[in-house]
Amino acid sequence: MDGDQAMSSLWYVLALVLVGSALLARRVPSGGLMRMAILWIVIFAALLGLFKTGEKFGLFSGRLDGEGGAPASLASDDAPPARVEGQALRIPIAPDGHYWVEGAVNGTPTRFLIDSGASVTALSVTSARAAGLNFDLNTPDVSMMTANGKIDAKRSTIATLAIGPIRASDLDIVVSPAFGDVNVIGMNMLSRLKSWGVQDKEMVLTP
Repeated sequence: MDGDQAMSSLWYVLALVLVGSALLARRVPSGGLMRMAILWIVIFAALLGLFKTGEKFGLFSGRLDGEGGAPASLASDDAPPARVEGQALRIPIAPDGHYWVEGAVNGTPTRFLIDSGASVTALSVTSARAAGLNFDLNTPDVSMMTANGKIDAKRSTIATLAIGPIRASDLDIVVSPAFGDVNVIGMNMLSRLKSWGVQDKEMVLTP
């Protein structure tokens, strides 16, 4: 029996104990006792099913999607580190199923999610400020469609973006509070590479 089955069994046992105690305390006639017991069991089963459905679709996970469906939390800090092989950078898949890599924006250490579904590289407000980028959140000049709908973002430019042996200069980016704490390397960066793709559960970037 796995953890979910054990939890479900515990729910049903607790429900039966609670219902039985309540009914005995009220001394309901046997016919009404059976009907009321069935009703309470159905109610508990429905609540448990609702909880499981919400958990399945991430309603209770606290996750928020950013552009290209990227998660808005850095929950994959335990991701295996990238390694250089020849001229290529190989990034192992993280436990969350994404590809994370340590990089630097204008020399400032920055953690990135590689997302081919994002058209442009994006920085969180915190990372953009740490890297000394010029932008003004009070004057958004670009609207973007994300997994959460339309958002406003501010354009800026990274003088130098580095991840392993890969270097990019004068890279256009967007900055918005809607990105949460996630920094994303998008297609405008990937398109500058000689090649990129997934091999043996690793993202391989070749400058």
